[in-house]
Amino acid sequence: VQLQASGGGLVQAGDSLRLSCAASVSTEIMGWFRQAPGKERDFVAAINRGNTRYADSVKGRFAISRDNAKNTVYLQMNSLKPEDTAVYYCAARKVRIVYSSWSHPGAMHYWGKGTLVTVSS
Repeated sequence: VQLQASGGGLVQAGDSLRLSCAASVSTEIMGWFRQAPGKERDFVAAINRGNTRYADSVKGRFAISRDNAKNTVYLQMNSLKPEDTAVYYCAARKVRIVYSSWSHPGAMHYWGKGTLVTVSS
């Protein structure tokens, strides 16, 4: 399974950016994690075929969506802050898992290469 992410870049604080990630096969859960320099990989958002979940740090600013026909997940990021700077990784899980586990990197089966998002102040 291949996950191809795109859409990263350099923006200013307050700007918006949209990330996309296309999977080579259909998956049950798709999501985004991020890793800042020197820090662990953190959960950002995830979506299955009817529900979404967000990290508290991005609630109200980020929106995750998916196009099942294209096996593609999107992350619309608004009101970006310098602390959002990180490498963003697309991830996917083939089968269902309890909602409470969506935020754990170990719950994902597949990972894409990261895309760098840099937010300047």
